[in-house]
Amino acid sequence: MPTVHLLIKGKVQGVFYRASAKAAAERLHVTGWVKNTPEGHVEVLACGEEGKLQQFVEWCSEGPQEAAVSSVIELERQPGEPAEANFKGFAIVR
Repeated sequence: MPTVHLLIKGKVQGVFYRASAKAAAERLHVTGWVKNTPEGHVEVLACGEEGKLQQFVEWCSEGPQEAAVSSVIELERQPGEPAEANFKGFAIVR
């Protein structure tokens, strides 16, 4: 199943981005996780059917209404990162 690893930059912390991303992922049946980074960005690892995953990536470029996304960077997946089979849903990582 396709997987993307994203770094979302802009005004993305303190605007309910993670909770909104979780809701969007669940609506689209995408699994994985979302977390804040110490640098003020949001990081996402998401798996899903290609069309649904693309819709989720498009959602990430907009984010919730209060967000101001300046860029979405697709990161290379690292060896040893979990496969989609290990995701039971979509989690907010703290």
